[in-house]
Amino acid sequence: MATSRRRRSRIAIAAAAVAAVGLTAGLTTGCDAVSKAMDCVQTADAIADSVTELQQAVENAANDPTQLEESLNSIDKNLDKIGDKTDNADVNKAVDDLQKAVTNVRDSVKSGDQTPDISPVTNAAGELTKVCTP
Repeated sequence: MATSRRRRSRIAIAAAAVAAVGLTAGLTTGCDAVSKAMDCVQTADAIADSVTELQQAVENAANDPTQLEESLNSIDKNLDKIGDKTDNADVNKAVDDLQKAVTNVRDSVKSGDQTPDISPVTNAAGELTKVCTP
């Protein structure tokens, strides 16, 4: 729980920083860039929540294996959102890396692994958060 709170706190701080920079940058670069930056942060935040749910789903896989699939689907949905809204190469790479990690977890689950290693998903989600933060 403490890790989840720290992660959410870091994301909230990052979102506040993006908002502050975005408001200043909006005066010189236009609203579209600010909107894209905020979309990136908001989607990265949603993905972080989905990764937390995925961690919990892995812990509870014996009780409800459908939670794993639901969490992976949630991450996929958010990755689609962020991928459609940016043309930033670093963000696109982070999205691709996270998508690969999610696919690997999904393949492990389909192969019968009830407790797949989700550390690559966690790491890729962290990288996405970094590139979404100015």
